[in-house]
Order: sequence, then structure tokens, then C-alpha cells
Amino acid sequence: MPNRAKNEILIKNADVVLTMDDQRQELAQADVLIRGGVIAAVGHGLTTTGEQVNAKGCVVTPGLVNTHHHLFQTLTRAVPAAQDALLFGWLKTLYPIWERFGPEEIFRSTQIGLAELALSGCSLTSDHLYLFPNGARLDDSIAAAKEIGLRFHPTRGSMSIGESLGGLPPDSLVEEENAILEDSIRVVDQFHDPSEGSMCRVGIAPCSPFSVSRELMRQSALLARDKGVMLHTHLAENDEDIDYALANFGCRPGQYAEDLGWTGADVWHAHCVKLDGQEIDLFAQSQTGVAHCPCSNCRLGSGIAPIRRMRDSGVRVGLGVDGSASNDSSNLIEEARQAMLLQRVANGADSMSAREALEIATRGGAEVLGRNDCGQIAVGKRADIAIWDVTGIESSGSWDPAALVLAGPRRVRNLFVEGQQIVRDYHMQAINMPLSIEKQNALAGALME
Repeated sequence: MPNRAKNEILIKNADVVLTMDDQRQELAQADVLIRGGVIAAVGHGLTTTGEQVNAKGCVVTPGLVNTHHHLFQTLTRAVPAAQDALLFGWLKTLYPIWERFGPEEIFRSTQIGLAELALSGCSLTSDHLYLFPNGARLDDSIAAAKEIGLRFHPTRGSMSIGESLGGLPPDSLVEEENAILEDSIRVVDQFHDPSEGSMCRVGIAPCSPFSVSRELMRQSALLARDKGVMLHTHLAENDEDIDYALANFGCRPGQYAEDLGWTGADVWHAHCVKLDGQEIDLFAQSQTGVAHCPCSNCRLGSGIAPIRRMRDSGVRVGLGVDGSASNDSSNLIEEARQAMLLQRVANGADSMSAREALEIATRGGAEVLGRNDCGQIAVGKRADIAIWDVTGIESSGSWDPAALVLAGPRRVRNLFVEGQQIVRDYHMQAINMPLSIEKQNALAGALME
């Protein structure tokens, strides 16, 4: 008979467990038992002969979920010429830098970005890689995620309409559309695992309406549904985006998406800052998801996404840190705080609570990514759990430590993914962080030259 205790970890004596379960229970002085990568019990007085993790003085939450990122961009933070640009100018500044990337740059930047996410409490992240210069492949990102140990939802992005055909990216960074579709099939067949508890699911993600053709959007939707994978792209990010859609497609982005098969429960769009009421209703009725990226939207001056109206209308919303070239960090708990603050700026102080922001960052993101096995602390769900120490200066004097996005902390003490400790006592377990940062900075220095 197998020794079950060897596969058990007991998180013991948490000040508060914010479960985000169907009843949104908050349990004081509670325990969580993990067995074989799954949550086996939640309650009081639980015991095990396996490993115990003392959570006294801590708040325990589900691991945070990041629904939009460009992990390759951690090599291009704070590029001077791009610091004060709007979206289109920002892209045109960075494209020539990104076209000098190769497999090592993709791997290392992904590794660092994932570590940064993990230290902010993130256990599941998507990634949108849409350029593949000098032999780089999605395989490079997937290898980095496997090493770090985060649950990963990479998407095979693409650009096919270069400047010579009226698109935004340089011709040197676009691909032939047949080659894009063929490689999408390859990566899905090789890496996509649809099973419950999967550590890697692959999506298909043409970059944006201004960098791919209608035909590629349509063919990508058909391919994704044939393969049973999800679809992702950027949509309605700012006024330039809306103007481009009207001038080139004769309709708003929401109508463009619907016409090409890009609405439904298997689709999520990044940003959606400029969706109007009709588009919000369309997304709600079709169960189309949205990745809200508040810090990036602020950084690029794109505006405040109508998240309050989206959620009230029934749109599924998750959070995304977006790329580090437009956010400068990959801190998901900070993103939750920013989401709350922006909705309050736009709609009043009572328009979003700290707990709703945290719900969007956990359960909300999991639902957007089609991961109903994640995002909550409940029996039978995957053991993706964050432990936040609230005995430090950030929480000192706080009357409600469970309101994490108000008073901190901003870094997780322990992070479990599939029952494995990815972060232990504030330190990454899988990599030598100083060495990885040194390698990252060397690559960034070479790009600067």
C-alpha cells in the first residue's frame, strides 16, 4: 500500500484562508491539506505525517493567474526611446531591437519573467510570443517554464502583414501564413495537454488586427477549434487601434472579431480598453474573455478599460501584467491593486473592493483561461497556493490583513504549483537567481550595443 504521507503537505494555522470557492469562504485559523498535487481538505485541526508548513501570521490565497504577457520583453525594460511613446510609436521603436533576438534571448527573458511572476504569487500564466527571429521558437519559452515550474499557457503568436503591405511591423519580422499555420499545428501536437491538472496548454494567437490578415485570423480560428485549443489576440487597445479598424475593416474591433469567428468561451482578448456598450454585450453573450492590463494601459496612455461595466454585464475578466517593455515589471499582486484603483478613479471609491480585485486575479483569470481546476482553494482543485506573510512592515497596523491589495505585502513567502514549492521563504527553488540575472543583463547589454 502506498505511503500517502509522502505526497502530503499540510499548510497549518493560517490566519486567514481566502478560498475564492463558490461560497467565497474566508476561514480563520485554518489549514489546507495537499495530496498528490491536489487540495485534499480545507478546514480546522487537519493533520498529516507528511511535511508541514507553518502559516501562522500569514494569509493564504489561491495562486494568482496572469492572462496576458509577452515574456520575451523582460530584456527590453525602460528602453529610453520608447519610454514616452504611444502604442504604435512604442512598437516601431522596439521592433528593430526584437528582431536581433534568438533562442537564448527568448529562453532567458522568459525564465526571468516567470521567476518575477512567481515571486509576486503567480502560479499560472499565459504568454503571447508573436515573433520568432533567428531560429527562435515557442519551444524556447516552454523549456523555460518547465524549468521554473509554473503552470503555463503559451500561445503561438504571429505577424504576417509587414510595412510593405500596410501593416505596422517591419517585413523582416513577419512570416508566411502557411508557415505560421504549420508551426501552430506542430506546437499544439507536441506540447498541448488538455487534461485536468495540465502543466502546459497551448493557444493560437495572431498578434493583432494591424499585423495579420483577415484570412489568417479566420484560418487560425478554424484551426484552433479543430484542435480544441483557445484563441488569443490584442483588441481595442487604444484610439489608434479603433481608428485602424474603422479605416481598414469598415467596422469596430468587436464586429471584426465576431465576423471572423473570434468570439466565444474559447477566446480571450487582451486590453479591450475601448470596447463600447454593444461590444461589451456581445462579449457577455458569447462568453468571450478579456485580459485586463491596467499598468500597461497607464504606461502607454491607452485609457481605463470599462471593467466595472464588463463584470456587471457578465463578461469574464482576468488580469494581465502585459510585457515588461510596457509595464516594466511582472508583479501580479501590484496589477490587482492597479485594477482596483483605476476603477475607483473612473467610477467612484465603491466601484471595486480589494476582495473583488483579488478574485479577478485568481478565480477570474482561471476562468478566462478555461482552467476551472485552478483559481480557488477547494477540495479537488489543483494545489496552486500562495502564502503571504502579513507580519511585516507593509501590513503593520492593518485592521484587515486579508485585504492584500490595500496594505500588502507585494511579495509571496511561499508558492505552491501542483503541490510543489516553487518559492520557499521568498526564494526561487529551481534556479540560481543571481546567476540568471547576470546572464539576463549580459544579453540586454549586447542588445544595447
